[in-house]
Amino acid sequence: MARRGRRAHPEPPTDAVEVGSRPQGVLREGDLVQMTDPRLNKYTITLQAGASTHTHRGHIEHDTLIGLPDGNVVMSSREVPFLVLRPMLDDYVLGMPREAAVVYPKDAVRIAGLAGAQAGARIIEAGAGSGSLSCYLLSGVGTSGALMSIERRSDFAEVAAQNVRRWFGGFPTNWTITTGDFNDEAPADHSWDGVVLDMLAPWECLEAAHLSLRPGGALVGYVATATQLSTLVESLRVHDKWIEPRAEELMLRTWHLDGLSVRPDHKMNGHTGFLVATRALSAGISAPRRARRPAPTAYGADYDGPRAEGSVPPADSDISG
Repeated sequence: MARRGRRAHPEPPTDAVEVGSRPQGVLREGDLVQMTDPRLNKYTITLQAGASTHTHRGHIEHDTLIGLPDGNVVMSSREVPFLVLRPMLDDYVLGMPREAAVVYPKDAVRIAGLAGAQAGARIIEAGAGSGSLSCYLLSGVGTSGALMSIERRSDFAEVAAQNVRRWFGGFPTNWTITTGDFNDEAPADHSWDGVVLDMLAPWECLEAAHLSLRPGGALVGYVATATQLSTLVESLRVHDKWIEPRAEELMLRTWHLDGLSVRPDHKMNGHTGFLVATRALSAGISAPRRARRPAPTAYGADYDGPRAEGSVPPADSDISG
């Protein structure tokens, strides 16, 4: 008889594991599985012998899934078909347990790229949240790289560790997660390839980030509001140890496709955050002065934010080259 009240996910494994390829072949106990009903509602679960998953469209016994090939269809107790697949990382992070908001896939992939999270890279992540970005960064750096995550809140760090362990099937050997303040915990050894600052006030951590990064290393800030965006960019200019930062946001729009009815969907994934990207300069090197003159009112009487000395060329200067 199916047991009621079983959690969708048991406590994830704690064994040390290498970050490698995902499970393949038939579904096994302990595998992550995503079930999708005809209305495209998704249910991400961990297969447990003797357990069942209850939905508004009937329940499904896990024992009927264990041993099936991946990419299958099963019927619920109400004869509703459910598509059964192992989830991709994009699917997993959207359904993972969370305390803090997750970094959505459209932003996480771009952040990993801007931070240089490629095979063998060493990345520091400040603000682990619920662990979604940690999963993307670990997947990018691979077994030959390393990720250090620093989270101020112990409850967030605990959830992030559980989500990462659940996705990788254990605790990645190339990952460390530390509870504390970035300015206190970040290594000042100028050896890391990238730093990601996902926090409320990343401009307060620019000196510590520069001390961690190798010359030419990447810094990515992820902030929610235009005010934070402006403060971070102007603070980078004041700090004068970075190349000219650039800012972007990503919009994701899906399309409706039915025969000749081809149009954008009415809903889209709009603003979730701003991405600010820059690179660290060598010690004692200052960035060249910007050639583009800001608008006359950009730094007018109403502006009270950070402002780099000499960042606005005099009106009579000739910097055209």
